[in-house]
Amino acid sequence: MKITVEKAAPKGAVRVIFDETIQASFFRERNGQHEIVLKIAKRKELTRRKWFLLVREAVALAQKHHLSHIVLDWSSLTNFPILKKDNVERLALLVTENLLLAGYTFHQYKKKDTETYHGLKHIALLVEEKALPLVKKGVSRGLIHGEYMNWYRDLANIPGNDMTPKLLAGAVKKAVSTAKNSKLSLKILSQKEIEHLGMGGVMAVGKGSKEESQFIILEYRGSKKNEAPIVLVGKGVTFDSGGIDTKPHPYALDMMMDMSGGGAVLATTLISARLGLKRNLVALVPAVENMPGGESFRPGDVITMLDGTTVEIGHTDAEGRLILGDAITYAKRFKPAGVLDVATLTGAAGVALGERATALFTRDDTQAEKILTAGEVTGDVAWRLPLWEEYESEIVGNVADISNVRTKGSAGVGGAITAATFVYHFGKVYPWFVHLDMAPTMTSVFDEHLAKGAKGSPVRLLVNFLENS
Repeated sequence: MKITVEKAAPKGAVRVIFDETIQASFFRERNGQHEIVLKIAKRKELTRRKWFLLVREAVALAQKHHLSHIVLDWSSLTNFPILKKDNVERLALLVTENLLLAGYTFHQYKKKDTETYHGLKHIALLVEEKALPLVKKGVSRGLIHGEYMNWYRDLANIPGNDMTPKLLAGAVKKAVSTAKNSKLSLKILSQKEIEHLGMGGVMAVGKGSKEESQFIILEYRGSKKNEAPIVLVGKGVTFDSGGIDTKPHPYALDMMMDMSGGGAVLATTLISARLGLKRNLVALVPAVENMPGGESFRPGDVITMLDGTTVEIGHTDAEGRLILGDAITYAKRFKPAGVLDVATLTGAAGVALGERATALFTRDDTQAEKILTAGEVTGDVAWRLPLWEEYESEIVGNVADISNVRTKGSAGVGGAITAATFVYHFGKVYPWFVHLDMAPTMTSVFDEHLAKGAKGSPVRLLVNFLENS
């Protein structure tokens, strides 16, 4: 889908109009012109989150009516009190991101001869002369954001038979090669190298699968060589059956998306490289498949992690925290300024927050505030949950140092906190550590005007956080 900035409306494009007085949005023909009319709340009452949805709704209605070209008037689209603190360039970035997110579809497995509609092809932003330079600059940045967010959504949506650890690594190789950026470097550790290093968590989780595990290391050096990098760790479970403790139907149906945390940190790093962000970044993605089999790790097993911590396995579906623990430890060799991990880690986070916010865990109030602000600015929102010291006693192992599930207190409570406490055990050695449980925002919500499947979170949050840290 093409997004352009124009001083005059392209011939034949359908104009989008905003109206506070109507009861519902609709499509109409008036005086020989086709128009999309979007219902909006009173301008002074519109919230930031509702504005993001409004931008996407324009695309959704255009797609519903099989339109190929629409035009949005910039002043009408951005003249809301809630947006007064945003500069023009940032607004253009936000608009472009949301147009591209809304325009995304995943249909590579559909027969081409059944596709009668190939999507919205062109969106023109009608902008007055004085705002043109900044809008164009914001749109160009937004196009890069959208490209990689939708790249990551593709990776997450591809079913497990076509997105194994090696295939994920191959997709990253192709993306890095296409980027042609000398500041990017990629290294992929094989299963033998993972075993040689002693990554007990990664090895245990991947043992039951015939697909070999991989460890993806994507570096971007956008600043001085001696500047400590920020390390982004992403969960890369390309399919999660639950292992021996197999997930009951239908909870495994979306588990090709259990590598979404990995996709998010890879997309964030690629965006940062394309934009020339003055940062040193490292993205680490342990890529595994969690399957039941004769070689699978078992409930009751004790494994030894990369840092020497022994872990007793209370449940084989609590696998993500195991591979994250090893990856977070591996980050030590980069002497990072801080470490942030992203993972579709627990259904419990969704129980706590629903489907509209990523769960944030950290003991660093400064970083927490930066993350929360980035979420509000971009619409990729997060909500902070506790990570108090007291929770550490709840995962003390019976026969090992720690357990991958709660061992003390009432069973089955605070699952997102238990998982966060486990990964914090490995992250507490760094100047700051942040854990984002994006399980609640892995997939789109029915009223967000996004295609069913991967949502693309929390890339917008992460890029904004890195730009303003």
